[in-house]
Parts: sequence; C-alpha cells; structure tokens
Amino acid sequence: MREYKLVVLGSGGVGKSALTVQFVQSVFVDRYDPTIEDSYRKQVEVDGQQCMLEILDTAGTEQFTAMRDLYMKNGQGFILVFSIIASQTFDELQELHRQILRVKDKADWHDVPCLFILLPHLCCLSTYGVEDEAEKKD
Repeated sequence: MREYKLVVLGSGGVGKSALTVQFVQSVFVDRYDPTIEDSYRKQVEVDGQQCMLEILDTAGTEQFTAMRDLYMKNGQGFILVFSIIASQTFDELQELHRQILRVKDKADWHDVPCLFILLPHLCCLSTYGVEDEAEKKD
C-alpha cells in the first residue's frame, strides 16, 4: 500500500488540530489545546487505490523551527491552514511557503514535487479576541 506524508502547518490557534482530528476521527474538537506534535494515520482511497496518509499536525509556534525543518524535508504534501478572521495568519503562510522551498532546496513551488493545499478555517474565535455573544452576557 502506498504511503503519503502530509504536514499540517499554520500559525498557532488557527485550527490545525481541529481540522486534522475532524478528518481522521470524525470528531469535532471545540477547545483550543496547543500542540507540539501529533501524528495520525488514515487509510483512504485515491483513484481506486487504497493508500495510507501519515498526517503530522505541527506546532504553530516559532520555538520549534528545527523540528519544522525536518517535517518540511520529509513531507510529500503540505496543508497550509489560516484563520479567516485573522489576516496575519494568511500573511504568515508566505513565510512557511518560503521555508518549505528553502528546506527542499527549490527555487519556486513549480519545482517542488509535492502537493500544497491552502485551507481557510473559521477557528476558535476567542483565540483572536473575538468573544461569543453568549459569553459576554455571563
């Protein structure tokens, strides 16, 4: 069975773990718990063939850059997640993209033989200072 290594990247609090757990386990995670690194495996069918996805859910902080370089070097596909309510998280993806190109020693994304997916997400609103109306009343 063919295996693919996917790496989920993005700023802290954008919902990388929530999206990953939802995809792998079909469970909705409704509270923010910062991740250092979580790994998941899921068997899927692609073009009529069974394959195994090895999904690495990464930390969204700068303190783990050495680990991030290793993820980028070994990744065959990248899911870049940003929050639709925090524009700076989209801007930060440009730097992640540059890091992937640097680690893979490529000039631009056309030269990288892997998949990039850009994924907008409506994440934990409280992470970015947006309060729920019900919380304000309490």
